[in-house]
Amino acid sequence: MKSIAVVTGTRAEYGLLKPLIKAISEDKAFKLQLIVTGMHLSPDFGLTYKQIEQDGFVIDSKVEDHLSGDSAEAITKAIGTAMIGFGETYKRLAPDLVVVLGDRSEILAAATAAMIKGIPIAHLHGGETTEGAYDEGIRHAITKMSYLHFTSAEVYRKRVIQLGESPDRVFNVGAIGIDSIKNLKLLTKKEFESSISFNLNKKSVLVTFHPVTLENATAKGQFEELLKSLDKLEETTIIFTKPNSDKDGRVIIEMIDDYVVKNPEKSIAFTSLGQLRYLSALQYVDVVAGNSSSGIYEVPIFKKPTINIGDRQKGRLMPKSIINCKPIQKDIDKAIQKSFDKEFIKQIQMQKNIYGNGNTTSQIIEILKTFELKDIKKSFHNL
Repeated sequence: MKSIAVVTGTRAEYGLLKPLIKAISEDKAFKLQLIVTGMHLSPDFGLTYKQIEQDGFVIDSKVEDHLSGDSAEAITKAIGTAMIGFGETYKRLAPDLVVVLGDRSEILAAATAAMIKGIPIAHLHGGETTEGAYDEGIRHAITKMSYLHFTSAEVYRKRVIQLGESPDRVFNVGAIGIDSIKNLKLLTKKEFESSISFNLNKKSVLVTFHPVTLENATAKGQFEELLKSLDKLEETTIIFTKPNSDKDGRVIIEMIDDYVVKNPEKSIAFTSLGQLRYLSALQYVDVVAGNSSSGIYEVPIFKKPTINIGDRQKGRLMPKSIINCKPIQKDIDKAIQKSFDKEFIKQIQMQKNIYGNGNTTSQIIEILKTFELKDIKKSFHNL
């Protein structure tokens, strides 16, 4: 039996990993060790570890990072604190493999501690590019620390190999977020409206906007431009989901709260919708606006437009339903207009899914069962 430690630090990432966590916990070949960190343990972000427990999972370790702010200094300190915690956790749990997803700072801490401890790492969503965020550098760093790689598209598989990883350890399995969409029983419109205590108007927009962390103090100005465009919409419900614990994220949270107080008849905000409500919302909103990776991976499955603002996701492989625009009002206005265009909506109904077919979890499980982890020393693979 292999002991597999899965690390999760945010509500969104947990939603993606949930099918894999469940599959590992139910398979007799594995012993699940669930490690929770980051935003899950923060009162400011809803103490979302409680949702994990409500889902029936046992948390084997809570690794605090004591993030006290959204400055570069606070985040750097949190990485160091988390690294110490992960070192202690790995010593106690002694996993055979650590599974991580993505590119956040707390995942960098988890991967670094595992590498130093000599524990092989399996990394999901490597090889991707996000040129506007420091996630870009973190993601590639985790790739180089990892032994097994599960990418979301073939172009990303090739990029991981380009980074020197041996092709026999790099697998294109698709985007794991699609698994939940294919298998989760979503809410009806009436159930969804009841769950958020808000009725949708004739049109509705779901907004998820994060800071562009490689830019200096642009969050406030860019989000103001988006709010100006949204404010012009008539008979439209605006649902905000608040940003993660990124650098300069708190200014966006304050602006969302202020907007909702001033516009309670047409807007509502959530620290976390949770996976079920979020995916259910994608069925009923007309468009998703902001700069979240969800707009690129999950939203296209519902054949809905995504307005992708600014450079945060620049470099990702994007379906035809993505409308890219600059973070200025006139461009956002044009993007919103296009997102409601009947001909554009008709066109995207025919788009193919470029990120897999919702069987990512089963592919990963099969690979984890059969792949031998005898020697984690790696040779650089030259092209």
